[in-house]
Formats: sequence, C-alpha cells, structure tokens
Amino acid sequence: MGIQTDSAEETSIDRLIAQRLRELRTERGWSLGELASRSGVSRATLSRLENAEVSGTASMLGKLCSAYGLPMSRLMRMVESDFAPVVRRDAQPVWIDPGNGFHRRSVSPPAQTLAGETLECSLPAGTQITYDATPRPGLEHHLVLIEGRLAVTVDGQTHELRPGDCLRYQLFGASAFVTPPRLAARYLLFVV
Repeated sequence: MGIQTDSAEETSIDRLIAQRLRELRTERGWSLGELASRSGVSRATLSRLENAEVSGTASMLGKLCSAYGLPMSRLMRMVESDFAPVVRRDAQPVWIDPGNGFHRRSVSPPAQTLAGETLECSLPAGTQITYDATPRPGLEHHLVLIEGRLAVTVDGQTHELRPGDCLRYQLFGASAFVTPPRLAARYLLFVV
C-alpha cells in the first residue's frame, strides 16, 4: 500500500522548501555560484529550486543540507508546523522525491526541545538514493525495515536488510539506499 498525498500539499511544501533554501543562502551571504561550488548542484538548478520551479530530489536536498551543515530533517522542520505532543497521521508532513518516487513521512518531526525524530519512508522497486556526505558527522540512525528488501551502504559497508531487521549506525561519510529491481521497501528511520 503506497502513501498518498494531496498535490496541493506537495506544492505548498515545495514552495516552503524553496523559500527556506533561499533564506539559508541569504543568511550566509552566499551567491548562487558559491552555493553551487559548495554543494555540487548547478547554479541553474539552484535558481529554479529557490524559485519553486522544480522540486528538489532527495539527493539534491542532501547535497544542499551538507553545504549548510544541517540534516535534511532539520530543513524539513524549518518548513513544518510548530511542535505538538500528538501528531495525527493526517497531519504528518509528506515529501515525495519527484525523480524516483521516494516517500518521506515525518511521523515525529524534529523539534528544538526533542533530541530525535521518526520518519516513515518508502522506496519503489529498483530505486537507488545516494548521499555524498553526512550533514553532521556522527548523526545517529536506527533503521527498521518493515516490508520488502533494502541494501544500505554506510561508510563503504553494505548491509542487506529483510523485514524486521534493524540497522543502527552513526553516519560519518557517504551513504546509499538501494531496493532490488522487483521489490520495494518500507522502513522506519529514527534519527538522533
């Protein structure tokens, strides 16, 4: 069963992400060229992203978050609503990677007063997402595979996961998430 979102909700979060990315760059006094150099994302793509003409992919947002030194979850938190003790499923923000269909539901969004967060993610069959660097060295992850199969490469070591498996790691370098050609994956990711 896939995760469904409202296209108006997607458009709204894309605009909020675009606005926040522009603000982050402006706060640092960086030009588009300087951010392109720091992130490895082309100047033209950055301009289109900041103007909400395109939606960012997981890989692209990962590169930008690395340049800014913040986890992607913090970027998403910057565009999501304030902290609430109960987060009803229909109020949990969902982001979809337009390039590969990766779904990211913020089940327990990060908050300034809480150390962790929980994400529910799904990757279609035959999908690979690669992150070149960690936004913050030592970022702690606990990944529990719910359905399907998933290969996760962390700092050069690949872990083949089956339903019920939990992969615990601290991220210091590159990482990749890969599903087999005919099998999707759904997992929970706890980030501390």
